[in-house]
Formats: sequence, structure tokens, C-alpha cells
Amino acid sequence: MTLPCRIRQLAVFLACKARTSWMPVLLVVCLPAHADVADTLQQVRPGVVGVGVFLPTGSPRANLLGTGFAVLDGRYVVTCAHIYAKPLDAEKNETHAVFIGRDRQMAVRRAEIVATDRPRDLVLLKIAGDPLPALQLGDSARAREGWQLYFTGYPIGSVLGLNPSTHRAGLAAIVPAFTPPPSATQLTARALKQARDSYEVFELDAIAYPGNSGSPVWHPDTGEVLGVVNSVYVKGAKEAALSNPSGISYAIPVRYVHELLERAGVAREALTR
Repeated sequence: MTLPCRIRQLAVFLACKARTSWMPVLLVVCLPAHADVADTLQQVRPGVVGVGVFLPTGSPRANLLGTGFAVLDGRYVVTCAHIYAKPLDAEKNETHAVFIGRDRQMAVRRAEIVATDRPRDLVLLKIAGDPLPALQLGDSARAREGWQLYFTGYPIGSVLGLNPSTHRAGLAAIVPAFTPPPSATQLTARALKQARDSYEVFELDAIAYPGNSGSPVWHPDTGEVLGVVNSVYVKGAKEAALSNPSGISYAIPVRYVHELLERAGVAREALTR
């Protein structure tokens, strides 16, 4: 007999007795425990970083283009590949960079691209300096439609300073990344690529801005990352047929982050340190 069955039998037995004052206590004890979202956020936020480029002679020198999060031993950061689509200006010593800190107190970490998954628009960076607080990667195969999740990032870049915002997002559906448009004339080169290598993504009932690209989508009870917000790449293919794009956002399931780490050969390396 399972524990829930025994609990139900005990509840029925107590209900038939005069002493029913224990019933509320029993029901409270049997309720599943849930972490406070505010407490979980305190664990997640230190591992969320800004990503972009740094130009020593530029004005501004730091160009915050999106969001990323630390993984493994804290020396690696995951974000979206389209953030780094533009070549660096080597003559001006422009470098890939990760930004940490709070408000206007920003520290710059030099970063290099270790591995890229173009079809899923993911990139893995290795950063210089001390390790960051790494986020735990979950199992996106266990995610269920209807779950309430959260994502943390920099929706409008550095306009608000280095202050990450957290938004609630319901997992509205798990859908193919590519949806054929009504007319072939609406197909783009990017959409055709996704059609050839289609995969499932998370559809979120939340609005994500370009700066949110790369934000971790995390579970409120555990803080485990289940997806990576992608407000540009997937949205362009899903809503190319819409004249007025919806407020729905999308995320790449974290299973593809696991695969990227394996292909890069860094997962085992980080564990041996």
C-alpha cells in the first residue's frame, strides 16, 4: 500500500471519530513542501551575468548585448549564439566579454568562445578570472506543460544598469521550433534551416525582450535551469507569418546545453578540478 493510500485511510478514520481537531494538522503535514521563490532567486541571481563585447577605446567601452549564466565549475557561461554573430574588430582590440557586478559597479571578464550549436543558437564561453557561482542544470525532459517557471536576465541591456530582472513564465506548450507558414513566400533562409533540423522548444506565456536572450529559465522549487530564453532566433521562425507578433516567448530546452557541454568535452574536465 502506498503512503498516500494510508494517509487517506487515516483521514477517513479520524473523520469518523469525535476528536477531529487533529485533522488540520494532519493535512498540513501531508502537503508537499515548496520553496519560497524569493529564496530560490537569491541562489540563482549570482550566477546570472551580462554578455556582450568590450572595446577599450569605445564609448561606451562595455556593450551589453544579452544575458548568460555560469555552469559547471563557474568558469563557463552559456548564452545565445546570435549575440556573437558580428565579427570582432581586431584592430581596435575588441573582445568577447562577460559583465558581473551590480548597478553601475560593473566588472569585465574577458571571454572566449569554446563551442557553438548554431541550429539551437547556443554558445559556450570560457571566462578569465575567479569562478562564478554556477547554476545547476536540470532535466528538461521532465518539464510539463502548465508549470510555472521563472527567468532572470537583462531585458533592455544596460539602460537599467547591471540589475537583473526576474519574470514569471508559464510553460504554455512544448512545440516544434518550426511552424510552416501559409505561403512559401514567407519562408526565410533561417526558417528553412530550422525546418531541416526541427526540434521542440518551450513556449512561454511571458514577454521577453532582446536583452533576455540567454536568460536561464529555472524551476522555483530547485533553481535548476530547464531552458534558455531565445527572444530572436526561434521567434523569427515561429512568428514569421504574423503581421503582429504575439507576446509569447520561447526557450531552448536545457537538454541541448547538456549536449553542447558534452561535445565541447568540458563537463568531465570541470569535474576533475
